This record gives sequence, structure tokens and C-alpha cells, in this order.
Amino acid sequence: MFRGLYTALITPFKNGNIDEKAFQSLVEWQIKDGVHGLVPCGTTGESPTLSHDEHRRVVSLCVEIAKGKVKVLAGSGSNSTEEAIMLTSHAKKAGADGALIVAPYYNKPGQEALYQHYKAIAKAVDIPIIIYNIPGRSVVDIKDETLARLAKIPNIVGVKDATGDLARVSTLRIQAGKDFIQLSGEDMTALAFNVLGGVGCISVTSNIAPRLCAELQNLTLKGEFTKALAIQDKLASLHVAMFCETSPGPVKWAASLMGLCQPDLRLPLVEISDAAKEKVQDAMKKAGLLEAATLPRKRESV
Repeated sequence: MFRGLYTALITPFKNGNIDEKAFQSLVEWQIKDGVHGLVPCGTTGESPTLSHDEHRRVVSLCVEIAKGKVKVLAGSGSNSTEEAIMLTSHAKKAGADGALIVAPYYNKPGQEALYQHYKAIAKAVDIPIIIYNIPGRSVVDIKDETLARLAKIPNIVGVKDATGDLARVSTLRIQAGKDFIQLSGEDMTALAFNVLGGVGCISVTSNIAPRLCAELQNLTLKGEFTKALAIQDKLASLHVAMFCETSPGPVKWAASLMGLCQPDLRLPLVEISDAAKEKVQDAMKKAGLLEAATLPRKRESV
């Protein structure tokens, strides 16, 4: 159902508003360069700072452009179950192929509360759901036992795992079964994740290197791990650079160097430091994404 490379899309901004033209161009380029799917309004898309109207517009625009070409897995999570149901309902209405729902952040629910949260969303909206487990940002870890319980709900079909614990690919397969979709949420470990039984990656790096990231996924899914490793080596420095400061700051800066969009972020995030910019630029050169880019002059703070 959901396999291969899915890009966790950035949301381009310009003059404080969503830059729809840049977003459309980004989506079209992603499709052209071979991604298998797109994820609008995930946390990489700065969903916490999008208004409901903006959130709905970005999802609808992505579906409109991608429909029939690649799958769309719409970000629709929230730390409010009611809000998550509302956003997931819109995703279905807009024509998304599925919904990516992050673990509730800040509330710090326990395992039974997490189960009831996802169960309520799945019951309210009949759409394939991928659970997003990212303890580093949500502060809660959805345990294998809870995921295995949730896997019994028909429209909860998989998990995006950003725990960084590769052992969990195997332990979850034992408990939830091999048909429960496991997608990596970390570019750096995506190859190893697939070796252990994963079937894809929801990627930040693919915002700027979709062809290479898609090729790596294609090779791993064919079992050609040695060839995939060569691509991994080429991308490794880039993967690290994309998280040298809080994401999506580095990837937005990288996208701006490629002329894809402005590097603009919404508070409480700000443009990355000059030191981080140099790391990003160097990594892009190593990956062959830039020949000889010159860093733009630092803009004055206002």
C-alpha cells in the first residue's frame, strides 16, 4: 500500500504567507524525479504553525497536483484528538490516499491513552492511517505492544518509526506481523531499516535530493543492498547536515540554495546560523547538488 520513498514536504513561505507557486513546483519536481509518495503538512511542513485553513489548502493542493501519479499521505495529527479527527476528515475529503498521524505532543499520554486516541480517529474516519512515532519531539514513545494492539484495527496499517532504534523493526514484526507497514522516519538509517524488514522511508533529505533518495529505496526493495550502500555513502553527510540545527531550518536553507523556495520559517523557528549554512552547503557539494554556490549575505534581523 505504502512503499518506497515518501517526501516529508517543506511548506514554502513568502512574505509570511504560503508560497503556493513554489509548493506546486516542488511537488511537480518530486514526482518527476521518481518519488513514490508525498507527505504534506507533516512536522517538516511546519504543521504546528499552519492555520486550519492553510493546512487544508496545502493538503488539497498537493492532492490536486499528485492525484493519479503518486500517493499522498496527508499529515493530520494533533495533540487534540478532536482536532486530529477534523484534519483527518479533511484529508479523506480532499482525496488523500492515507493519513500520517503523529503521537500527541506535550499532553504526554500513557499507552492506554495513546491507544484510545488512535482508535477514536480510526473509528471516526475510514482512511488508511500511518502512526508517526517520534519520541524526540512528542516526548511519548508508542510501545510495540500498543502498536500491535492498534494494528488489529483494520484501517491502521503501519507506522513511521523515528525512534532511532533499529531493533524495533524486528521486535514489532514479531508482535504486529509482517504485513504491518514499517516506514523509516530517519534518512540516515533508512537503508538498514529496510534490511531488517522495513518497506520505505518518509524522508526530509528527499526535498532536495529526490532522485537519489528514490533510487536508494528502489534498490533496497529489490534487495540490491550493495548498490544502495554506494548511494547511502554519497548522501550520508547530507543526511547529517539536514539536522545540524532544528528541522526544517537546514533543509529549507538548502532548498533556497537550489532556487526552490525562500528559506523562510515561522516563529518560533528562525533561520539557521552561518555555521550551519556552511555545513549544509558543504554537504550539498559532496552530494553533487551544488557546483559552486555562494552563500547569500545574511539578512538583517527586524
